[in-house]
Amino acid sequence: MMRKLLNTLYITSQGSYLHQEGETVVVEREKQKVLQVPIHTLSSIVCFGNVLCSPFLLGFCAERDVAVSFLTEYGRFLAAVRGPVSGNVLLRRQQYRMADDENTTKEIAANIISGKLANCRIVINRTVRDHATKVNTEALRNASEKISRIIDRIPRMLSTDEVRGLEGQAAAEYFNVFDHFIIDQKDDFIFAGRNRRPPLDEVNALLSFVYTLMAHDVRSALETVGLDPAVGFLHRDRPGRPGLALDIMEEFRPVIADRLVLSLINRRQLGKKGFSKAASGAVTMDDATRKTVLTEYQNRKQDKVYHPYIEETVPIGLLFFIQANHMARYIRGDIDGYPPFFWR
Repeated sequence: MMRKLLNTLYITSQGSYLHQEGETVVVEREKQKVLQVPIHTLSSIVCFGNVLCSPFLLGFCAERDVAVSFLTEYGRFLAAVRGPVSGNVLLRRQQYRMADDENTTKEIAANIISGKLANCRIVINRTVRDHATKVNTEALRNASEKISRIIDRIPRMLSTDEVRGLEGQAAAEYFNVFDHFIIDQKDDFIFAGRNRRPPLDEVNALLSFVYTLMAHDVRSALETVGLDPAVGFLHRDRPGRPGLALDIMEEFRPVIADRLVLSLINRRQLGKKGFSKAASGAVTMDDATRKTVLTEYQNRKQDKVYHPYIEETVPIGLLFFIQANHMARYIRGDIDGYPPFFWR
């Protein structure tokens, strides 16, 4: 199953033009070649804002199984170009049948949320361990204990909606103490609660942006193993929403996305000057800040972590493919349940 960890090419410079040249992707700006990348080194291309791609390059990428996604300049997903659907049609038919079965949906949702909440506790407990003199340890320990009790209740839930209800309660506890995770630049990066569409502060702008990047990667992983990323179990079907990608993402939000955002703030790799507020109240990043986030996200995917289920140390960027493969194996009946990823 293990696939080579390939890179994502992010294009953020407005007015860039991408085209094919032999076995490579060429990036031009103002008719000057600024980058040339062999296609075999890429798994996907993500274009932000006013970026043009030649039709021949799009066809070339589709042939080579390289997804090309288009986002607004500020990271809202617009569309994606992909090649023919991979995988066995029987796998997808079984996925649809299982998504229509309430008991199966509840079991998968329960496993996913158990993994997510355990990983939320990891973020809280490590903050207490590493910064005990700088944070309100009582508030953090209290939140961790409440989430632990919620985890204990998950197996007793009788429906998927009840599981979603517990996830909502736990998310409230987690985000109520999220501001405690910000150790440095506290006057510039204030988190008063989760908001999106649009994000109304710098922290939420960062979280939404990194979640978008991760959704793209998880969606690509699901496509690779032959699953339909639109049909999830925890997230209900909604036109244009990659429900299964959002399902798998839940396990990774706290320990990959949230920790990356907090690291960028606490290590002063970003500053308040890199953000601006529109008349609507929406907070957006400037180009330099966005490039810093993209670079650090790519770097983080190279870091290695232990996966307890497969008992191997793997690059973080492979975790999405591993979990997608576990989901496919469960749907095919190769394993008895979907094993979520627990951070160690």
